Amino acid sequence: METATTDDAGHATRALIFALVALACGHMLSTLLRTIPAISLDLMAADFHLEPQALASLTSVYHFAFAASQIPVGAAMDRFGVRPVSLSLLAGTVVGAIASGFATDAASFAVGQFMLGVATSGMLMCPMTLAAKQLSAARFGLWSGAILSIGNIGMLLSASPLAFVVDQYGWRAGFWISALGGVAVALAVFVLVPNQPAEHKDSSSPLSQMIEVLRLGLSRPLRGLIALAMVSLATSLVLRGLWGGPWLMEIKGLSRVEAGNQLGAYTLAMIAGPLLMGMIDRKVGRRRDLVAGTHAVAAVLVALMALGAPHYAVAWLFGVPVMPPRYDLALFVLIGLATSAQPLLFGMCRQLVDAQTAGKALAAVNLAFFLGTALMQSVTGAVAAFAGLPAVLLFMAAMLAFGVLVFLAYTSPLRGTS
Repeated sequence: METATTDDAGHATRALIFALVALACGHMLSTLLRTIPAISLDLMAADFHLEPQALASLTSVYHFAFAASQIPVGAAMDRFGVRPVSLSLLAGTVVGAIASGFATDAASFAVGQFMLGVATSGMLMCPMTLAAKQLSAARFGLWSGAILSIGNIGMLLSASPLAFVVDQYGWRAGFWISALGGVAVALAVFVLVPNQPAEHKDSSSPLSQMIEVLRLGLSRPLRGLIALAMVSLATSLVLRGLWGGPWLMEIKGLSRVEAGNQLGAYTLAMIAGPLLMGMIDRKVGRRRDLVAGTHAVAAVLVALMALGAPHYAVAWLFGVPVMPPRYDLALFVLIGLATSAQPLLFGMCRQLVDAQTAGKALAAVNLAFFLGTALMQSVTGAVAAFAGLPAVLLFMAAMLAFGVLVFLAYTSPLRGTS
């Protein structure tokens, strides 16, 4: 009898792992789709007869739609369960990818980006929600990092592999391949994810849920976390998903595939980083200091990258016209590792609120992550048009440093956030 129970437990564990991996592949598809412009912005802009800076601002439609959909999608998961919501979102992702691939001008591309933003908005919440319901707090912490690492593989695919595809077949092929990937992930979810009944349904309206999430996010205990969340993911995603490619190709003179190789190394750091930070957090136990310190270091590293541009301070200091690409490669890897402490903000959030409001508080942090990304992407397009790419990096470094200061001002070891 005991052996049968052990076998059943082992089978249930394996089934849960397969389900989480299948759902995490949806998050991987999301990160692939949001980072396609980084390696093909120039070609897309030429097709649409736009300046690259204007198209960069237009791509923020994706992130605004993504952020606005967080709470309705979360409410849908509470009401209908993870599996049906995930399958619906994947169907929308396939349609949005096809629409983006067939876009002929700025307006039709914006429609495709809006559809993708809505459809991929729950790709991270789906595996996170299933893990939170099925796993203990300790195992959830480990799996949250694993889910993010699996998701970041999508950015690895949008580096050198996508650069090769774009060179050979054009930028539209990236969206069409993503559509096929969406079909494959949907089949995996259909087969592997159990159709469990929803629990703890919230019958309140989406508007009242939004108000409650915003109230929690603006409350004093969470202000510091929200401020850092607004700029943390924004810095890494906007650098990796938008400006990294133009920086390497325009400022450093690399080919598309060479730029993709560097962005691939950056992505590998972003894949390994969350797991590494989780291990350090469990070993050291000073979560607040780790989060603040790594993000402060990231701000300095982004500024150093900007200052390696032609005629800027670091290039002048080393007596060269411009710092070589290997300088940027090292900085990309270090930035990818430093910003990987982001998942620890979810852990801090769970420490600061009671169990009844934990779900909405986590939604507030998640909303801040992606709303900040949308704002950063939109604003940096204007900064690039006005002052150039080095100014974009300096702006992001300044925003990251400001977020760290607000985080430190509103969090304290005395309030249990260490």
